[in-house]
Amino acid sequence: MLLAELEIRHSRAIAPTRRVALGELYLPTEPSPGFGGLLLAAIVGACLPRLDDEARDELDRLLVDLERGRRIAQPRLRHRFQTDTHGLDRSRHRLVGDGEAMALELDEHGAVLPQALGAAYAAGMLSYKVRPDVFRLLRRATRWEGDPDDRLMRYLTSDEAAYRPWRRPGDEAWALTVLGFSVETEPARSDIVRRFRTLVRDAHPDHGAAAEAAGTRITDLTEAKRILLAGA
Repeated sequence: MLLAELEIRHSRAIAPTRRVALGELYLPTEPSPGFGGLLLAAIVGACLPRLDDEARDELDRLLVDLERGRRIAQPRLRHRFQTDTHGLDRSRHRLVGDGEAMALELDEHGAVLPQALGAAYAAGMLSYKVRPDVFRLLRRATRWEGDPDDRLMRYLTSDEAAYRPWRRPGDEAWALTVLGFSVETEPARSDIVRRFRTLVRDAHPDHGAAAEAAGTRITDLTEAKRILLAGA
């Protein structure tokens, strides 16, 4: 059974230009974020571990701009987003279901970056009503570091993806609190790395922190970062 589908149009490998467009969309989002939001997040999670840090950070910034409805100057990440699909190759990604089981079917013949961009731009076209939940899930997907297998889907649909009020050492709520994030947020990978670096610097005795507490504080910060970026 088809649960969601996204067709991304992109430049062919031999083309001198870098262009991205959207083809056919089937992205149900009720109840929010829906199977459509889950498919978009899964595409992002599958693509980002194969991008360099610069591209991943820039994609995080693009997600923020799209969620807030800002005008996106083109090109972005060296790719121009357009509506014309003439002459473009196509990649089709699906989320399918069989009973209660779900499976991600990725078309991997195209380059990775256009697929992530297509998913991001598709999320930006969703209604303002569902956009917060969808982009929250996309930010979670930016932290995935594993393969695009069943573990990715469990990661995106697990209880950890929702608000958890407790703060035990070792869980995501604890890790978010240690790094100074609200437990109701879903920070992107670049935000976590940036916050970690700042707090580690501030915790170091060379910057005025108490020497006797520095070791424990840095250990907690390191463990919190590991939990939030572990993905797999």
